[in-house]
Amino acid sequence: MNEQILPYVEVNPKKPHDAVVIWMHGLGDSGNGFAPIVPELKLPESMAVRFVFPHAPVRPVTINNGMPMRAWYDIKTMDFNNRADVEGVLDSASKVAKLIDAEKAKGIPANRIVLAGFSQGGVIALHLGTRYPEKLAGIMALSTYMSEPDKFAEQVHEANRDTAVLCAHGQQDEVVPMFLGHAAFKVLEDLGYPVKWKEYPMQHNVCPQEIKDVSEWLQERLG
Repeated sequence: MNEQILPYVEVNPKKPHDAVVIWMHGLGDSGNGFAPIVPELKLPESMAVRFVFPHAPVRPVTINNGMPMRAWYDIKTMDFNNRADVEGVLDSASKVAKLIDAEKAKGIPANRIVLAGFSQGGVIALHLGTRYPEKLAGIMALSTYMSEPDKFAEQVHEANRDTAVLCAHGQQDEVVPMFLGHAAFKVLEDLGYPVKWKEYPMQHNVCPQEIKDVSEWLQERLG
């Protein structure tokens, strides 16, 4: 298995950073897809936050006729309970964990690092963030769902049991129906996580109000 660190797009603040957001894209996208959102967040300059947008590995995706594309894991079926290929999720989670290690090696502690993801990327953020052995600053799960929710309670790490989670979803999402996102939220809520739910009149995308809410949430976590 290739143990090289994932390539990424980075957006750095004007002054030396003291916090990091690692943000994973959705299926078929790349790290370039979400990089333009950083100025839209309008974070105060006093918050020196570095953004890292990794590129998922290229792999064949079964539901797209086996076409190779950037994907955090294969999707073999649209069946709600088995949509995420668990082996791929574990592989990508370990690769993203190396990005956290790289930021820690530069002097940023884990509790100043937020894991964020959209769609497939959100699956990785939720999976890794709740199982990571050191406390993180927060977990952001946008238009996404949970891999193996039935095994979640037995696999999570105590280090992040009180780490804030933001779950946000579009009410008209036809790619990842909102009930899947809300089911992930309920699993977290029922286990006592400090989790927030936000929903918007949109499809499988982001909207201005969501960007505003994400900004406020990041300021609470990293301000």
